[in-house]
Amino acid sequence: MAKEDNRRIKPQLKPMGKTYKGEGKSVLPFTKKNYMWFAIGIVVIVLGYITLGYGSITLAPILLVAGYCVIIPIAIIINGGKEKPKEPVRKEAETPPAEFKSGS
Repeated sequence: MAKEDNRRIKPQLKPMGKTYKGEGKSVLPFTKKNYMWFAIGIVVIVLGYITLGYGSITLAPILLVAGYCVIIPIAIIINGGKEKPKEPVRKEAETPPAEFKSGS
C-alpha cells in the first residue's frame, strides 16, 4: 500500500496585472515640458562637441557634462505638471476551493 500524501497544495492564483481605468487609452509618461528639456540638452551637447572641435579645452567639457549629467536627467525626472496616472484597478484574488481551506 502506498502512503497517503498529506501535504497541502496551495491554490494557483492568477498574477495580478495592472489594468488602468479607460484601458483603451495610452498614457504617455512624458509631456511637452520633458521634450523641451531633452531638446535643450541635445543642443547643449551639440554645442559642446562643436566647441571641442574648435579646440576649447575648458568650455567644451563644461557643456558636455552639463548636457549629459544635468539637463538630460532633469528631462527624464521632472513631472510635466500632468496628473499622476490613475491607480490600477486590482482584481480581487479568487477564493480557494473549500477543500483547500485551512482548519478542517
